[in-house]
Amino acid sequence: MIREELKKAIKEAISVLGFEIEDIHLEHPADLSYGDYSTNVAMVLGKVNSRNPKELAQEIADKISENKSIEKVEVAGAGFINFYLSQEFFTESIKEILKEKDKWGSNGSLKKQKIIVEYTDPNPFKEFHIGHLMSNAVGESISRLVEFSGARVVRANYQGDVGLHVAKAIFGKQKNPEMAFGDAYAYGSQNYEDEKAQIKEINKKVYEKSDKNINEIYEEGRKTSLEYFEIIYKKLGTKFDEYFFESETGPKGYKLVEENIGKIFEESDGAVIFKGEDVGLHTRVFLNSEGLPTYEAKDLALAKIKSKRFDYDKSIVITGNEIKEYYKVILEVMKQIFPELAEKTKHVPHGMLRLPSGKMSSRTGDVITGESLIDEVQARVFNKMNDLSIENKAQISEQIAIGAIKYSILKQSAGKDIIFDMDKSLSFEGDSGPYLQYSHTRASAVLEKAKKGKIKTSFKTNLTETIELEKLLYRFRDVVERANMEYEPHYVTTYLTELASAFNSFYAKEKIVDDSNTAPYKVALTEAFKITMKNGLWLLGIKTPERM
Repeated sequence: MIREELKKAIKEAISVLGFEIEDIHLEHPADLSYGDYSTNVAMVLGKVNSRNPKELAQEIADKISENKSIEKVEVAGAGFINFYLSQEFFTESIKEILKEKDKWGSNGSLKKQKIIVEYTDPNPFKEFHIGHLMSNAVGESISRLVEFSGARVVRANYQGDVGLHVAKAIFGKQKNPEMAFGDAYAYGSQNYEDEKAQIKEINKKVYEKSDKNINEIYEEGRKTSLEYFEIIYKKLGTKFDEYFFESETGPKGYKLVEENIGKIFEESDGAVIFKGEDVGLHTRVFLNSEGLPTYEAKDLALAKIKSKRFDYDKSIVITGNEIKEYYKVILEVMKQIFPELAEKTKHVPHGMLRLPSGKMSSRTGDVITGESLIDEVQARVFNKMNDLSIENKAQISEQIAIGAIKYSILKQSAGKDIIFDMDKSLSFEGDSGPYLQYSHTRASAVLEKAKKGKIKTSFKTNLTETIELEKLLYRFRDVVERANMEYEPHYVTTYLTELASAFNSFYAKEKIVDDSNTAPYKVALTEAFKITMKNGLWLLGIKTPERM
């Protein structure tokens, strides 16, 4: 890889000058006029060795060995060394893209590793709300990034099929048999303070499975919820490999806590707690005063169940920001009971998805469901397509709608809240999922035209100068690697948006399919763009319609 070639060349130049350095930082300048790679190595060495960094940078640049991949090396600013890659390099990278196709951008950094990614985690008896869309988009993209890096991925979904929310829903259903379970849960939540004793009794009976009527309502609600969730997962392009449930983790969590009372946990007011203040965290209840395991105890057991079912190298858990501090406690307790699992667990928190109207709340019944948002966006897209003679409008409009939602979620770093703006998200003029999908569709149309014109790809450029599109395409592999290492899909969205802009500028300036001697290479560039865009959108969980 060119990155490693450059690092080797820099190290050799530094060695000739009598210096040593372990790590060399290379990055892509945001402004292409500053080259294709840049390093601050002279500034780092200059500080340690009391040397003028700009002078040292020039000395290093002068010692860089000739390389067919490097066109020139320049010193800029306070001592940055900028590398400009050669046309030969870019031509070879286009050739590589066309050869690798669906595998372009992948790497083997996680080869032979088994990684379990847990995400989405909706609770049966409650609605699948837009927060679950957020978790699903982030989790699915991270799963694909990990997969693209060579790992075997197990997609996992952990669902709360027992607990107070279930009791509230059953209470609501008993009072209003015709109510849907999501509405029944809202009803139970609204009446909880007045009916606390009855709802708590229902909760206890759910755990005990001691009441026939409650058991029947429970089984119906669980089955209905899980079937409904599967419909949404299919729309979103997610297929889970494994499901975990709180009904499974509860008894095991109870046992784990009970075994460690007096060691890690202590009794307090009839409950069993972990005193987090002793390690700079906050205290959490693991068994409540009624002797029932809490979320904390269940999450503790979940880690152990995962490891027994899958001997994983890493467990990535994706949840909302609101439980970030909670999860620190879970990891600390894990560290004390099974440190090897704590070491292999990575918590990735994400922000909240909001609509301009404000924050949602499922406790009041004012919940914005994931399905209703998808349907609303899809309807808007379908209406826009009304005048177009395209087959499968319903399917394509759904793909565009989901692409718009996912892009809006993934274009921000994972920990940030997002306000979903319908108009901006559906724009075809940049910084949106539809813009990327349309750019891919445009490239497909160009290639179809080239095929009809019997223009074959060629890697003899004949272009008068290196263009922006060439300078961006090869960067895809680096972007994927960084996004995977940092669990940040937004690096991919940012890159794809820049790439699409470069292609559309190229499309506007150049007649790609013509009789000129440049046409075969321009077609090769277009195909390389299409492959890169398709692979990048796949990493985001966004489909690529051939027609829009």
